[in-house]
This record gives sequence, structure tokens and C-alpha cells, in this order.
Amino acid sequence: MTGPEEPLRVVVVDDHPVYRDGLALLLGSVPGVEVVGTAADGAAAVEVVREHLPDVVVMDVQMPVLDGIEATRRITTQAPSVGVVVLTMSEDDGTVFAAVRAGARGYLLKGADQEEVLRAISTVASGGAVFGAALARRITDFFAAAPRGPEEAFPQLTAREREVLDLVAAGRSNAQVAAALFLSPKTVRNVVSNVLAKLQVGDRAQAIVRAREAGLGR
Repeated sequence: MTGPEEPLRVVVVDDHPVYRDGLALLLGSVPGVEVVGTAADGAAAVEVVREHLPDVVVMDVQMPVLDGIEATRRITTQAPSVGVVVLTMSEDDGTVFAAVRAGARGYLLKGADQEEVLRAISTVASGGAVFGAALARRITDFFAAAPRGPEEAFPQLTAREREVLDLVAAGRSNAQVAAALFLSPKTVRNVVSNVLAKLQVGDRAQAIVRAREAGLGR
């Protein structure tokens, strides 16, 4: 005889108390969903996740102390089983790609209705990914619009660095790059760090944008 299904355990992170508490109340009222914690900034979010190890974190992006992108990166590194759904006002392509590169498996705009948010949480909890039709289409358009001519781009990079950047720009994770090139994950991390330094960009998302503009990642 099997017992009842365990509820989906969710943490809500947003620096606006009205939105955070309202969303937590809304989600908590849904059968099969349990809100196990909330946080008002990214640093607090990392601690709450470490304490409760939820199934899904609903994460705002623009927050004090530590932004949602960096918080997502830390959470997905420390607790890979936790799915992150980024819920934000921003439709900026850079934010979308930064969230994806940080490990978010869902990206919704704050205008999303209750059903859409719940569907995203459920999908991410079961290992899927949700980026909303409009955002998914923009991601596809962004990749389709990249110009050709990668062989002339970034002469400061070594052949290996260009090879790694090409795979990163194609959306591969460090682990996937390592497997594709028969390198250790540590070596890939080091190469990516060198690429960021040589391109003089602050993060992986900016490197991807630069690479895509130059025709890499096709």
C-alpha cells in the first residue's frame, strides 16, 4: 500500500515583500505544493535552500546583497537536485542567457498567470525546462541571426580556447564541453576563465553574446 505523494517543496525569493508573500500564499494554497521558506535577497536564498533543500526555487533577478543570477549559480552548484525558476520583470536577452548559464531551468516573466507559474514549477521539479513561448522564440531567433565569419574572430584566443568558446556559445555546459573534447572539468573551467579574461567580459553570458555575434556556436 503506497502513501500519498509527497508535496512539491518550494522556496520563494523576491525582495518585494508584497509580491514575495503574495506568491508564497498563492502557491501554498495549491494542493500538492508546500512553501518551505522565503528569502528577500540572493544570499539569504542560498542559506534557505541549504537548510530546506526544496524541489524548486522561484527566484527574482534584481535583488540587493546578491542578485538572482549569482544566487542561482551558487544554488545549482551546491545542490544540483534543486530546480530554479527565474521569475522577473526583465525580457532582456542578456538576462535570459545569464539565467540559463547560471543553471536556471525555467524563466518566466512576472506577468505570468498562476497556472503558468504552477506548470513551470511542476515541470522543473520533474527535471524538465520551461522558458515560455515568447522567450523560447527569442532565444531561437537570437541563435539563428548570428553572422558568419568565426575564423577571423578573436585572434587573441588559442585554438583550444576558441574550440571551448564555440561549444559554450552553442549552449553546452562545462561538463558537456569536457565530455566532447575529452578534457577534465577542471581544465574546461580554467580555459573558460582564460577566455573571459582575454575577451574582457564579466561573465559567461557576455562571452556567449560576443561569440554568437562573431558567428561561433553554430
